[in-house]
This record gives sequence, structure tokens and C-alpha cells, in this order.
Amino acid sequence: MTTSGSGDQPGPPARPGKVTIYDVARRAGVSIATVSHVLNRPERVSAATRAKVLEAVDHFDFVPKAVAVSRARRGAGRIGVIAPFTAYGSYQPRLLGLLDALASHPIDVVVFDCREPVGAASPALASLPMTGRLDGLVVMGPPVSDDVVARIERRNLPTVLVDTTHPALDRVLVDDRAGGRLIGEHLAARGDRRIAFVHELPDVVLAPTSGELRLQGCREALTAAGVQGWTIERIRVDNSLAGGRTAAAEIRGRSEPPDCIVAHHDTLAAGVWQGLTAGGWRMPGDVGLTGYDGSDLAEALEITTVRQPFRRTGVEAVGLLLSRLGGYAGPPREVMLQPEFVPGATS
Repeated sequence: MTTSGSGDQPGPPARPGKVTIYDVARRAGVSIATVSHVLNRPERVSAATRAKVLEAVDHFDFVPKAVAVSRARRGAGRIGVIAPFTAYGSYQPRLLGLLDALASHPIDVVVFDCREPVGAASPALASLPMTGRLDGLVVMGPPVSDDVVARIERRNLPTVLVDTTHPALDRVLVDDRAGGRLIGEHLAARGDRRIAFVHELPDVVLAPTSGELRLQGCREALTAAGVQGWTIERIRVDNSLAGGRTAAAEIRGRSEPPDCIVAHHDTLAAGVWQGLTAGGWRMPGDVGLTGYDGSDLAEALEITTVRQPFRRTGVEAVGLLLSRLGGYAGPPREVMLQPEFVPGATS
């Protein structure tokens, strides 16, 4: 972790009307090395120090020299995409849709990976509007705070959100409540009452997660169908196949298993499938199982799931962003796409 007091010289005073990294460091009470880390490697700096530095950056409306030089040397044509690509495979087809839509445009795409769980703040996103050397930005997944929106607006950086929302920005969403209702209707048709919801959840959630919205829709469908005495139990595990196997082991050890296991996404569902089949359980004979996303993995294992139009979210995001780059200055727009229920062999 980088802290202040590294021995950097205070630096020369800024010329009138010109703000330097030294001014930012002085106001924040840190070294210039710390300012550099906040702008370029924010994960190395504590949250409290990041907040002080970003406040100073915002106060001066500071633009790093490299960014200013880059903007002066090139025209429009550089878009950044930030998402938890390594943590959630579902963001890769979203990116592919975006790339397909940009194939005929002379625009470079720069990809930034954030490793935080969906619903948790991303330090990389907090500094990206200042350091990304971008003409446009697509944010997939992480919540966007008011502070980040203020930085985006001050720098006139056209931005589109995918799978996350803020009222001040254009956004492309898939209706998670509708997807949850599709699952709830399926459970009601099966006569399921005892339901286990397998999910991962960050310690700190800054925005309603897709899982919460799906649960809300599921509850609505069960109630609307007149199902009596239904219960939904949460099982929290790691976001991985191994996490799904952990949930399966817990369920196998019970004297009274649930009627159906609903996994937050297909990877967790596949892990549950592995763990149950290894224990000799049959699906749907011993217990039902559903996933979410409509992935190739669910198709291979014939897991009942809900398909999301991932590629189309990327295509729609490009349309919104290109219109902003082309001069559209109207109010924020929202594109809401609908998921599709995909029956399988597990429920």
C-alpha cells in the first residue's frame, strides 16, 4: 500500500493558471508518487487516501500531462470498456457484441478489468475518467457513484452503462425482475415451495444487485400464482464452480433438501450439478436446479436457465455512445432488453 511521506521533493510552485501534480499532492497531503498510484494503480492505495487525492483532483479539475498530450495528438477514436471480465464470464459476450458493432468504425477499444464483485465499488473506475485518455467510455457491471459521474461530466466524456445504472447516464439493461418472474413461474408450475438460492455477495454492496432483482421477480411470480407456504433460503458461496460444489455438499447433508435450487448464474449452477451428481443425486428426481445467463455451459449440461441477450447489450451500448460522440446532447436514455426462459433437463 502506498502512503504519503515517501521523500518526494515538494516540487516547484505551479505557474499561475497551470495546475501540476505537485498542487494535487500538496492539497491531499500526500506524495506525488501516491497521486500517481491513485491515478494509475488505485488498487495499491487505501480507500481513505484515494478519497483525499480524488478530492484534490476534482478541486483543481486536474488533467494529467500524458492525457493532455494524447488528446492534442489524436482525434476522436478511442473508447474504453471497463468490466469484471475475469470474475464473470458473462461480460465477454457483451464485449464481443460491442466489438462487432464497432467493426466498421475507425475506433480503438481499450479494455480495463476490474476484479471487484458486481455491486461493489471499483477503484479503477474512480480514476479512469482522468487517466484513460479516452473519447468515450462503456462501464459494464460496477456501480457508478455520483462522484464518478461528476468527473465524467466535467471532462465531457460520453459514457454508457451496461448492466448497471445511474439516472444521469445512458444505460443498457436486461430486465432482471422479469427474468426472476420467469423462474418463479417455472417453480410454481412444478409445485416447488422450498427454494434454495445459491449466490455470491460482496461484503459491501453499493447498488441493488442483479440477484436481488431476480429474487424480487421470483417472489412476485410465486405470490401471483397463489403458491402457499413458499420459502426462499440463501446459500452464499464463492463465485466459482467450486462454490457451487460447496453449496451442493451443504444441501446433500440435510435431512430435508429443497424442492429446487436456483443459482444466480450458470457457473454456480454447473458447480451444484457437479456436486449433486457426484453424490448420486438425480435432477430433477431428487431436486430441481435452475441457472441463469443461458451460457454454453448450461447448454452442455442441459441445465434449465434464463438466457440473457448479452451480445445485443454491447451492440445497443455502441449505438448510444456513437450518438453521443456524434453530438447528441439530449437527456439520458435507457434501453431495457428482455430475457428468455430456456427449459432444460434439470427441472
